[in-house]
Amino acid sequence: MKTDNTRVFKMSFAGVYPHYIQKAEKKGRTKAELDEIIFWLTGYNEETLQQHIDHKTDFENFFAQAPQLNPNVSKITGVICGYRVEDIEDELMQKIRYLDKLVDELAKGKAMEKILRK
Repeated sequence: MKTDNTRVFKMSFAGVYPHYIQKAEKKGRTKAELDEIIFWLTGYNEETLQQHIDHKTDFENFFAQAPQLNPNVSKITGVICGYRVEDIEDELMQKIRYLDKLVDELAKGKAMEKILRK
């Protein structure tokens, strides 16, 4: 399991980001909504997010440098990639799966208020 995680952690956020956009837009959602989710989760803003995309920051550093993980992340529950997000022990993997789960909810047509746990 460890080697698998390391591979994921070293993946560039910029490499995965277009896939998130594609997944959202394919379901009639927007890049702006996707970005709002990312801002909510990480505390980044448009400028700082773009810097990470430009620098091809890996997931490990993307989350390590996040200004503030949203205090409501504990409200993100459910299964993603066969794992319950609330039960994932590796902190970094859990943050990555939180993001996956939120993108999934966006693509499934969930209201932004619900996705952002308001």
